[in-house]
Amino acid sequence: MKKLLASALFVLIGLFIVDRLGGMVMWWVNQHTYDVSGPKIKYLVGEVHEDVVMMGTSRCDVHYVPSIIRDALGMSVYNGGINASDNIYAHYIMLNHILARHVPKIICLEVMTNDFTEQEDPFNTISFFAPYFGKNEGADSVFRLAGKYWIYRISHLYRYNAKATSNIAGLVINRHKGGDNGYIPVPKPAHFPKALKHSPTPQATDSLKIEYVNRFVSLCKKKGVKLIFTVAPEYTKVDSDHYDVLKGIAKQYGIPFMDYHTAGLYHDHPEYFKDCLHLWDKGARLYSSVFAHDLKKILEEETN
Repeated sequence: MKKLLASALFVLIGLFIVDRLGGMVMWWVNQHTYDVSGPKIKYLVGEVHEDVVMMGTSRCDVHYVPSIIRDALGMSVYNGGINASDNIYAHYIMLNHILARHVPKIICLEVMTNDFTEQEDPFNTISFFAPYFGKNEGADSVFRLAGKYWIYRISHLYRYNAKATSNIAGLVINRHKGGDNGYIPVPKPAHFPKALKHSPTPQATDSLKIEYVNRFVSLCKKKGVKLIFTVAPEYTKVDSDHYDVLKGIAKQYGIPFMDYHTAGLYHDHPEYFKDCLHLWDKGARLYSSVFAHDLKKILEEETN
């Protein structure tokens, strides 16, 4: 029995050592990778200093060109869109990390239906931010909600499970060459979307997601950040009530809601789109000019 206990203790100590050493190695990899999201998250957590920070998922990542917006507003701009971050839970984690060290003048959050509708696994992509577990209690609260808190507390190595392969590949392949303050140009696609399909208005809302949208708004207000909700063009038709849940929250808090999707911007120019959800670089630059002009107008009207 004593030998069995001694063997079990030896195995546990070995696993602990492997986990901690593996966690240290993967932290180094995470801090030096040039994969899709690693450098952006690192920058937003520890280096961001710009006046305007764009936030959201891939629709933020590929649609907003900081230099164009900067030139129009006269303020520094960073595109903090995290590809595949999916919904408000990821954005709330990122917001807590940003505000822990820097308070931007303006945050523009690219919202979408995933931010308020039911999903089979709404916490699927919060693991992208697990390497920074334990560094911010507000961010960690989402891991508690998702039931991931204790596994990340116990295992340092497991925190890198979601992006390990991508992080390692990013040591060899630089996905950020030719970038513009967080914006990476999407090349011209071989084919443009053809059919302009109708996307139905979402019906099943998730009350917990809506609570976290409210928390996002409240945290910005508490820190004195000007918050803007944005919806970039999409090559689908929607009814006027498509974003009513989010527009209701925006109205409640006096948040500008810049909706270019419902308005059908560029529906007559499919050649600007990479696919139904995203513009490629040409469309993004044209859209950024329109967006910057409209945002400048909103800010001037509020100042006056």
